[in-house]
Amino acid sequence: MLDCVKEADMDLSTLFIIVYSWKEGNKMAKKVKKRNEIKTEDTWRLEDIFATDEEWEDAYKEVMLSCDELKKWKGKVVASGKNLHAFLHLYEKTGILFGKVYVYAHQKYHQDTANATYQELSDRADTLLMQYQSATSFFQPEILGASEEQFEWVYADFMQWVDEKDKPGYDRFFGEILRQKEHRLSAEMEELLANARDVLSSPDTIFSMFNNADISFPDILDENKEKVAITHGRFSALLQSRDRRVRKDAFEGLYSKYKEFENTLAATYSANVKKDIFIAKTRKYSSSLSMALDESDIPVAVYENLIQVVRQNLSLLHRYMRIRKKALQVEELHLYDVYVPMVEEEKKEISFEQAKKMVLEGLSPMGEEYELLLKKGFEHRWIDVYENKGKRSGAYSWGSYGTHPYVLLNHQDDLNSVFTIAHEMGHALHSYYSNSSQPYICADYEIFVAEVASTCNEALLIHDLLEKTTEKKAQAYLINYHLEQFRTTLFRQTMFAEFEWKAHQMAESGEALTAQSLSTMYHQLNVDYFGEDTVIDKEIDLEWARIPHFYNSFYVYQYATGYSAAIALSTKILKEGEPAVKDYINKFLRGGGSKDPIALLKGAGVDMSRKESIQSAMDVFETLLDQMEALL
Repeated sequence: MLDCVKEADMDLSTLFIIVYSWKEGNKMAKKVKKRNEIKTEDTWRLEDIFATDEEWEDAYKEVMLSCDELKKWKGKVVASGKNLHAFLHLYEKTGILFGKVYVYAHQKYHQDTANATYQELSDRADTLLMQYQSATSFFQPEILGASEEQFEWVYADFMQWVDEKDKPGYDRFFGEILRQKEHRLSAEMEELLANARDVLSSPDTIFSMFNNADISFPDILDENKEKVAITHGRFSALLQSRDRRVRKDAFEGLYSKYKEFENTLAATYSANVKKDIFIAKTRKYSSSLSMALDESDIPVAVYENLIQVVRQNLSLLHRYMRIRKKALQVEELHLYDVYVPMVEEEKKEISFEQAKKMVLEGLSPMGEEYELLLKKGFEHRWIDVYENKGKRSGAYSWGSYGTHPYVLLNHQDDLNSVFTIAHEMGHALHSYYSNSSQPYICADYEIFVAEVASTCNEALLIHDLLEKTTEKKAQAYLINYHLEQFRTTLFRQTMFAEFEWKAHQMAESGEALTAQSLSTMYHQLNVDYFGEDTVIDKEIDLEWARIPHFYNSFYVYQYATGYSAAIALSTKILKEGEPAVKDYINKFLRGGGSKDPIALLKGAGVDMSRKESIQSAMDVFETLLDQMEALL
């Protein structure tokens, strides 16, 4: 069980908080140092996992031998409680060591992807992952295959071998396995589905190959009339150009290529939806949505409430678009105008040392314990700070059970990087609290809550910065930043979630998903969400065709719910102080996977099964709109 790399962080930060132009970014890239030129104190201390590569090799071999031992338990784990205890002891020991092996190899690779030694180690770790999964694949089917009477007898016997303090963890662990028993198939059918995994994942594979390797976009002229190619990575930066002609050309240029392949892309997405429906029916779920949410034990009402509350508050988004139109001083507001900041930032260099100080001050409402952990991360090299040649782009928090968390940054001396530190350290401390408080088997937290701690940190930081800022233009810039988080994370991701739901409902009712039907539906969603003061350009009708997350169905709604929960929690912390902080840390951050996500958040004082939790975020958004209007 590994702490998950927060891939979404990279997507979202790239999407809406880039604060330097593409051209400036390229200038900086020319000055990038080699890995061996980075100061040791600015790199992460991977020696805390393995002191040397030789130690890694020894651990790698040990995991391989343990995988062979794990396989020998096939057919025996539910023979007795003693057997089950012995197997789980080996299972946990192997899993913890494998996590360290996997993380060390990949983080060594990420710090310099051109390093052939660590390319090989990461490839070997990936192979080992498959071997480990194969060696343990029989475990859950054997648990589920036992009769109720047999398992109750074995489990009662097993508990006699378990320390009292560990019993709640095992109750949770086995409870989650058994909770979905009615949706598990016979061993033969499960094997058949497993063998069909590659075929069933073909739509995603095909789209990824097309979107990442085959499609190419036209060149446009940048602000200086120099030719530049549109790319996936460059697109969001081009949409933030102060030159409106550049934004328009980039927008139209990118979507013109998707238009050429709209029928192929519709067929690919339709196949993905049909795959979801097939698996849901096979596993006896009432719908694809029910199946997707059941994985984390999330009630369908949570999904429904999100869309209902956001739709009830679309007038606020329409108002925001009117404010944006006024601020940009345009006769018509187009969808290629929505990413450029309404207020131009005054460029200020913020060193990493200054950025850490800002984060510590901004998160001071979290109390002394949290502050000391932040300082520990800053001072004991949990963070790989600066960009170097070959280093993986973006930012993430990662780690394995039994080690402290790690954070990868590509720090630039700007405000964006300050927020990135707060965000990623939110993930890191969530993992630290979870791993140090929970047993291995239930330390991992669900994706549903993964963005809560990181976004809560950002909300606290921006509140602190606004409290300290007196200059109106600087206040407006910060509020613009906050408003854009609401627009892109709460409103936009909910619109994506509604699209997915509608598309699956169409297919489940027998309606064909064609380029025309998908584009017509997507166009109307944009009309509804952005309102009459925004021109809904025909190009945006094809946005559905380029969103990779749509191939991981019913995933994006969690950005919106997580953001809503984070806003509610940060508001509660600022209002109530220490009591709210204690509940947040002790009942949520320390909770890991010890309870279902809804119960964990309830413990911290936010009930995501109630519409009020989404509405409270909308109330904050409305307050920000009031503040922005007063400043413009």
